[in-house]
Amino acid sequence: MNFKLRPLVACFALISIFAPSAQADVSLYRQDFENPVGFVNDGGDVNIFNSVNTLYGNQPAGFSFAQDFTVETLLIKGNQAFGHGYSDPSDKGGKYALGMLSDSQNDLLGLSFNVGSNKFLSMSLDISSIDLSVFGGPFVAAGAVPRFEFTLFDNPGGATGLGSGTILDSFQAAGTASAPDVFDWTHVLFALDASGSTNGNVTLRIDLLSGGYAAMDNFLITASNTPGQVPIPAAVWLLGSGLAGVAAVAGRRQKLAECYG
Repeated sequence: MNFKLRPLVACFALISIFAPSAQADVSLYRQDFENPVGFVNDGGDVNIFNSVNTLYGNQPAGFSFAQDFTVETLLIKGNQAFGHGYSDPSDKGGKYALGMLSDSQNDLLGLSFNVGSNKFLSMSLDISSIDLSVFGGPFVAAGAVPRFEFTLFDNPGGATGLGSGTILDSFQAAGTASAPDVFDWTHVLFALDASGSTNGNVTLRIDLLSGGYAAMDNFLITASNTPGQVPIPAAVWLLGSGLAGVAAVAGRRQKLAECYG
């Protein structure tokens, strides 16, 4: 009896770790990039000459992006990339996604928010290696894995920008290698410590550190007093300093699976 009871208790303990927080998060931003305003295919299923803010600014009203260099918008359902269009077997990307370079130039994207008195800014998104057949591409070496960095800056003035000054927290996430014309999405969920902000105003900077070129999609950004929870089905990479303490929890996912079967 006792022999069976101990694993059962362990299972309840693990399930409680992954249970949703009783305190609701405050939604700051949600964007699946499916409704660009004025998208133009500049060739190869890429809109390179319109900024992210031109296509997606004011979604919702008053929201603005900051960017350095291009940060392209990719047409996933087109037919020009590599002569036949992109492939998205999981269909997680929908019709459009954002793409950025890591090496040829340092593309950056900035999003600014006010988290109020909340201690954490959490983000969920999908990332994938992908390449361009135009505008100087291809950029991705065979077998290259995309690695993104997400840096949270204090932004007491509240202005839209790429972030500067005091760094509050940072996090790195890696995807998988894929064929240059195929999206292989990795779901990422992390929390950044915003408790050191001056007045709740923060800026999140997104930077592709390596991998040549990669895409991102399906942003969900929230603020709360507890770190975002890691969904059981998600593939989560915990590589940076942000929410580092949850890495051990993520390592118990196999044990949790054993509890279910």
